[in-house]
Amino acid sequence: MARMKAGGAIVIALLIAGAVIGGLVAVRNFGLLDKIAPKGHQAGSGNIPKGAFKGGAGKTDIVKIGVVTFPGYGAAYLYNNGFTANAASRYYTEQGIKVEFVVDDDVTPSRSAWKEDQIQILWATIDAFPTEMNGLGQYDPVVLWQSDWSQGADAIVAKANIKSANDLVGKKVAFAEATPSHTFLLYALDAGDLSSSDIEPVVVSSAIEAAKVFRDGRCDAAVVWAPDDDDCVAKVPGAHILMSSKDASNIIADCFFAKRAWVEANKETVTKIAKGWMIGAAEINSNDGSKQKCAEILTAKFGEADWYGMLGKVRITTYGDNLRFFGLDAGYTGMTGEKLYTKMTRMYKMINYVRGDIPDWNKIAYPSIMQSLQGEFGSDPRSVAQGAKSYTAPTAQMASKAAVSTKRVSVSFPTGSATLDENAKQVIEFKFADIMLMSANRIRVEGNTDIIGTPEGNMALSKRRAQSVADYLSSKFNVDRNRFVVVGNGQNNPIASNDTEQGRAKNRRTDFELLGE
Repeated sequence: MARMKAGGAIVIALLIAGAVIGGLVAVRNFGLLDKIAPKGHQAGSGNIPKGAFKGGAGKTDIVKIGVVTFPGYGAAYLYNNGFTANAASRYYTEQGIKVEFVVDDDVTPSRSAWKEDQIQILWATIDAFPTEMNGLGQYDPVVLWQSDWSQGADAIVAKANIKSANDLVGKKVAFAEATPSHTFLLYALDAGDLSSSDIEPVVVSSAIEAAKVFRDGRCDAAVVWAPDDDDCVAKVPGAHILMSSKDASNIIADCFFAKRAWVEANKETVTKIAKGWMIGAAEINSNDGSKQKCAEILTAKFGEADWYGMLGKVRITTYGDNLRFFGLDAGYTGMTGEKLYTKMTRMYKMINYVRGDIPDWNKIAYPSIMQSLQGEFGSDPRSVAQGAKSYTAPTAQMASKAAVSTKRVSVSFPTGSATLDENAKQVIEFKFADIMLMSANRIRVEGNTDIIGTPEGNMALSKRRAQSVADYLSSKFNVDRNRFVVVGNGQNNPIASNDTEQGRAKNRRTDFELLGE
């Protein structure tokens, strides 16, 4: 970058292939409800011994868990051998408890059933959970475990002329308001230096409807779920997937919660449910036969569909993943439940989906369930956390590859220096770190200067500054250095006139861009 009179500025521009989900938690049905009819048969229901499931005094007999049409909860279905409490369930044969999964794809009734104790444990996505606190907070809900990350199941489809998130400005975008799709959209807009006011929203009732609106040509982009993403691309000429949770892999986090008072009264049972869930997760992630069986259970319940393929679009989270999610892995610097909940609380407050004070993460997290399972899974290699994505050394072609989104954040440098001060580090962390941790994209760091100084000197300074930012992020968050593509543009890529101080200040920047595959 150029030698500066009063300190330089670094701009962080992100290229992102992910998005944000939010609002009230919504149906996680992958666009299947309009294609298949749920069936009454429960896989492996077996014969229940007479009198085995009679109610017990003062305790919950059959624990009912509220779910939706979504494969991310497959670990529990596998361990339970289906959806109903049954004699072949390992919850019954190994843990001595009875568990039933109640499917309700309508959010409002499912929350009402939980409030009225018709079900005891209920699903949510932690990114959208802040928007529910105004309605659920009085019941003192606590988050017990994470069941999965969406890693390919959510996507933004767009017309051919929309090449990056930045191109969404002024465009009609269809999404289901107050759902995980909404969060995904908020993330995409943030990554593209946009806000909700920069687009023309097309609010629909569900991700299924969003896909239909896109296919009908009534919008320019839409937030959809698999398999509607591929269907939209196939049926709309020139359409493509702009972003997906395959790369933005730590945004949509399904979890399960219950009332604190009920958990305290049934802690042994809750721990057994969590144990079985984590066993099922370990088996699905390590054994293809278990994955196939889970797909068969899902088919028996929900009808014919590529459930095996859809299981490949989520990360069924293990005991090790849950340690990270609840901040119990001291060496982990990636996305946690607390970081995600806190960030999305802030984002939803900005658009008035969260009002007033809501509980902090430490008030709703209930990590003691996972802590109590240390002896059960501590040495099980199948229960380790998902491994970090590895990156090959960046190539020369990556220096000019089109970005998925660009976000610019001004960070000051001392004149002629490439050293980050504490203020600069805080700005980078606040504006960019969470977006980086939510995604697995490569990050291109481009240094840029104004025209003060020599072209050669500016070129060298711009690259040193870009390298210093990449080094800081790599060191601070334990990110593979090969993930960063460092580029020095010198004074050759201005975004404003160099004839004024204001213009020169805009040109003294570093752009961080997330690159697609």
